[in-house]
Amino acid sequence: MKISLPRVFLAVIGVLIFSLSNSLFADDHHLAVADLLELEQVNDAQISPDGNQIIYTRRWVDQQADRWASALWIMDADGSRHRFLQEGSNARWSPSGDRILFIAGGDNDKPQLFVRWMNDEGAVSQVTRVNVTPSSPQWSPDGQQIAFVSVVPTDDKWDIDMPKAPEGAEWSETPRIVDRLHYRQDRVGFRENGYTHLFVVPAVSGTARQLTDGDWNVGAQFDGLFGGAGLSWMPDSKRIVFDGWNETDGDAVYRRSHIYAIDIDSKEITQLTTELGAWSAPVVSNDGDHIAFTGYPASNVTYEMGRVHVMSADGSDVRMLSEEFDQPASSLIWADNDRGVYFTAQDSGYINVFYMALDGDVRAVTEGLQTVNLSSTNRGTSVGVGILASYYEPGDVYSFALSGRGEATRLTSVNEDLLATKELGEHEEIWYEASDGNRAHGWIVKPPNFDPDQDYPLLMEIHGGPFGMYAGRFNFQYQVYAANGFVVLYTNPRGSTGYGEAFSQAIDHAYPSVDYLDLMGGVDATIAQGYIDEKRMYVGGCSGGGVLSSWVIGHTDRFAAAAVRCPVSNWLSMAGTTDIPGFTFSFFQKPFWEDPSDWLKHSSLMYVGNVKTPTAVMTGEQDMRTPMAQSEEYYGALKMRGVPARLIRFNDQYHGTGTKPSNNMRTMLYMMSWYNKYTLDGEVTEEGGGE
Repeated sequence: MKISLPRVFLAVIGVLIFSLSNSLFADDHHLAVADLLELEQVNDAQISPDGNQIIYTRRWVDQQADRWASALWIMDADGSRHRFLQEGSNARWSPSGDRILFIAGGDNDKPQLFVRWMNDEGAVSQVTRVNVTPSSPQWSPDGQQIAFVSVVPTDDKWDIDMPKAPEGAEWSETPRIVDRLHYRQDRVGFRENGYTHLFVVPAVSGTARQLTDGDWNVGAQFDGLFGGAGLSWMPDSKRIVFDGWNETDGDAVYRRSHIYAIDIDSKEITQLTTELGAWSAPVVSNDGDHIAFTGYPASNVTYEMGRVHVMSADGSDVRMLSEEFDQPASSLIWADNDRGVYFTAQDSGYINVFYMALDGDVRAVTEGLQTVNLSSTNRGTSVGVGILASYYEPGDVYSFALSGRGEATRLTSVNEDLLATKELGEHEEIWYEASDGNRAHGWIVKPPNFDPDQDYPLLMEIHGGPFGMYAGRFNFQYQVYAANGFVVLYTNPRGSTGYGEAFSQAIDHAYPSVDYLDLMGGVDATIAQGYIDEKRMYVGGCSGGGVLSSWVIGHTDRFAAAAVRCPVSNWLSMAGTTDIPGFTFSFFQKPFWEDPSDWLKHSSLMYVGNVKTPTAVMTGEQDMRTPMAQSEEYYGALKMRGVPARLIRFNDQYHGTGTKPSNNMRTMLYMMSWYNKYTLDGEVTEEGGGE
């Protein structure tokens, strides 16, 4: 018999349960917010050239410093002799396997390149002593040099005839002079004006030599927004192939990039791609005859899928390998025989490894409801290694045969000690139709000890991007929400990647729009399961999820409360304040000075007059991706209208919630506390104070 209790009574019970946080979070059988302090992450697995050993980066929370710390661990290829190796990250084996390079803190308190000998002595030497931050390091094939990229600050001086300050006076500092469209922000924090450039340094330690200069960027994906630069040495160790871009190449609205080659002795640069486009991630074949890369020709479409291309080493005979493979590819690695490339691709909410032959034929290397990244391969044994995660596994190092035969082999279990005694919420996949007939995909995470005859509050989380993809895999936050009694719904609405280019382009120059229909279709599909309390439904998301969560509450009053995090609420003001160059210009057909109508039509601030939903707005003080002003505008409008609202300004926090582990925990706790205060029948509890 289905239990039918008054909705408000159930909500009050839920709040009482949440308020007993000490007893709930101390329950060893369910994940708690505090368990984030014990969670570990693994990434960047690298197999040695002889196939006998694997090094990977292991991350954990340094509770004293309130940051994620990292170290290198090593094991035999079968997972045995698993042990700590060295503090640092980004390890890369030398071509002969006798050394590794890695990045760690140097003697000037800045990240530097180091080399460690892998013999019994294990000697370590600091290779660079630079005032820039090395990234994307790559060994030369002869093992004698290391290439890397780094941001080189620009000279922002503007000479003016200032009077001399009196002796002992304390005048304000010289202002920053900006002559570019944006400042920079990387995954760690704020950077001054600068351009990324290419360097080489002797592997035995020495002076780093800058190979490129000027007002342009080495690394089509290296401006702190999308990851590392694409660097690949030619087999002769005399030339480097790389990608690069210029903010004003083509026009100021769309960023264009090319593939280049540089002679490291003469510094002579040759542009290899001729068609204007977004070309990136070049990888030279083992014999040096061809270059594989990803990208697409120049277009004014908001999203174009990067496809695998190949050209001759001199830039001739450029061709797309497969137009039929309709998924975004990344992490290209040439096969031993140079007849094709291995790569990672998003595929309908999951990520697997594939092989694409030069004739365009594609086969799966790994398959399943999982996420797998391809970190490295071994030429002698045809083995690939990477990180595999699934519904109930946060991610571990696995090896797998590149032939695609057999099962992947798990080599680490870094969170087994944490999860062995925990009861996780059930993870369920759903496919459903939106109101306009579009088929969309998502997942439901249910509370532990789930009872289908009970009614549960629904928490819908929306991903950022918008051109990104939620994956069907373990999510610590969602399991914590489930452990606190919420049913969690997360979906991939139109605009998401991994479902074909047409699906992603459905919001072209119209974001938000039909993606809202997919989100609400997911809510309806979950309600149809029969266990959702429709008086206690909540919505939240960060970045692109902040855009859509604020859009949702401006178009429906079905949700009892919202947590709008790091949002864009006003595309007009976003255009001149975000650190993403030209980002908002590509979203709409015309610049706002010609026609602001689309800019306003798709700004959630313009719909704040419809909002009745109590809303917590959360953003980091140092966020330059979706600056604090976006949250202030939205929060201010809510307060003017009398909507219950709070603005939460996180200290020491850049974009997202991952800068400081403490802020990650605060985000979860503030969200659940806010949600548990409200039902559609009204506020349940009095507002709380601080921490």
